[in-house]
Amino acid sequence: MVVSELDVPVVGAPMAGGPSTPELAAAVSDAGGLGFLAGGMLDAAALQEQIAEVWARTERPFGVNLFVPATADTYAPRPRPLDGTARAMAVSAYRDRLAADAARLGAELAEAGPDDTDDWDRKVDLVIRERVPVVSFTFGLPSGDVIHEIQRSGTQVVVTVTDVEEARAAAGHDVDALCVQGPDAGGHRGTLDESKEPSGDDLLDLVSSVRSAVALPVVAAGGVATPERAARVRAAGADAVQIGTLLLLCPEAGTHLVHRRALTDPSFTDTAVTRAFSGRLARSLVNDFLRAHDGHAPAAYPEVNKVTRGLRRAAAAAEDPQWFALWAGTGWRRARPVPAAVVVRDLGAAS
Repeated sequence: MVVSELDVPVVGAPMAGGPSTPELAAAVSDAGGLGFLAGGMLDAAALQEQIAEVWARTERPFGVNLFVPATADTYAPRPRPLDGTARAMAVSAYRDRLAADAARLGAELAEAGPDDTDDWDRKVDLVIRERVPVVSFTFGLPSGDVIHEIQRSGTQVVVTVTDVEEARAAAGHDVDALCVQGPDAGGHRGTLDESKEPSGDDLLDLVSSVRSAVALPVVAAGGVATPERAARVRAAGADAVQIGTLLLLCPEAGTHLVHRRALTDPSFTDTAVTRAFSGRLARSLVNDFLRAHDGHAPAAYPEVNKVTRGLRRAAAAAEDPQWFALWAGTGWRRARPVPAAVVVRDLGAAS
């Protein structure tokens, strides 16, 4: 199993929207860890180009992460708690709430639309055809048929979970390993159900509980920002730790300049978990957008994410961090502008 046989027990988190690049994935893998590409929000053609670039940069194993669309998910109950006309109306009402901010920034807000598939079928075919060493899934649990088809190509399958119930569900689909995400993680919480409030258990307790419940390798994610913390998480039963925020300032990362600046700006003093940016719970630096709209967005991904995209792009163009999604875990102050290999080796040294 790749995740339990790494030279350095560190996995580079897939960070959709720009930070994860082929250069970053290859650098993490070449340092002895496991680098990841973020396939979410990319079409199959763009993802294929990135996979080819990683293959050209390294001979080490790497992974690709895919978002599971509602149409392919076998975990979350159907109909969803917020669905149909009620869902569309809630998204539309949130769009109306953002209209004044959008006008001030000169942004266009997309109309509330239905779920999309994120080019799911083509991307599943792609990772099978390319024989990507590891494929991980976030935001849902694909069918056993999909998982087994991917495994038959020689690829190992990992599913992101946030509690024991989700871990047991994933194990029941014969996955090869779990990414167990704790509450301190930056960016999106990987709950299998978009409306679910994830466990607030400390990562150490969560890893221990999952290991007691299922016999699968565990990658532990969320707030692992120091070698000492990595060692403690490993001692709790994790085969490897996953880092994302620590890599955001690395030169290989595609982190937007607005995001990079905010991570080192002393005026940002805290993070919080919110649905305001995308409709899914996600941890960001606290800024004006979060303060203004936290608690108002419905649990509706990807619709909310589409509605706010224009506003976020306008904020980026204006270099205004107050209206940008500044994803960051609780250990964001530990991020450094050093090569990814330095981050991976330093974190792995004590674990």
